[in-house]
Amino acid sequence: MALSPKRVKHRKVQRGRVNGNATRGNNIDFGEFALVSLEPFWLTNRQLEAARVALNRKVKRGGKLWVRVFPDKPFSKKPAETRMGKGKGAPEYWVAVVKPGTILFELAGIDKTLASEAMHLAGSKLPFKTKFAERPNEN
Repeated sequence: MALSPKRVKHRKVQRGRVNGNATRGNNIDFGEFALVSLEPFWLTNRQLEAARVALNRKVKRGGKLWVRVFPDKPFSKKPAETRMGKGKGAPEYWVAVVKPGTILFELAGIDKTLASEAMHLAGSKLPFKTKFAERPNEN
């Protein structure tokens, strides 16, 4: 089953703009390694799930994984071959608004090489550029 919110305040929302860099969700707070977005994008629930499954399979369910984004914005679409007007289309699927610098996934409890490979594999499932990041040492 695809990720979607249990309930929302508004069934349909306006598109908005994806300007600027992430000011929230841009620190590695839970794990040791992270996958960071480098481009603004609307990440669909299916894309997020595909990346999560690839990551989990690569680490063979070892370590701990945190998914830091959630698709809570409804994406509406009008049916094909429909005339203009007659209101906004029905919600089709859910997206997460991702800005450059947003942390998508965090991993802990595995070594750096495996984490890097897993994050690279997960990033290849996504339609925008990502990079592997490591938590800085607090000395």
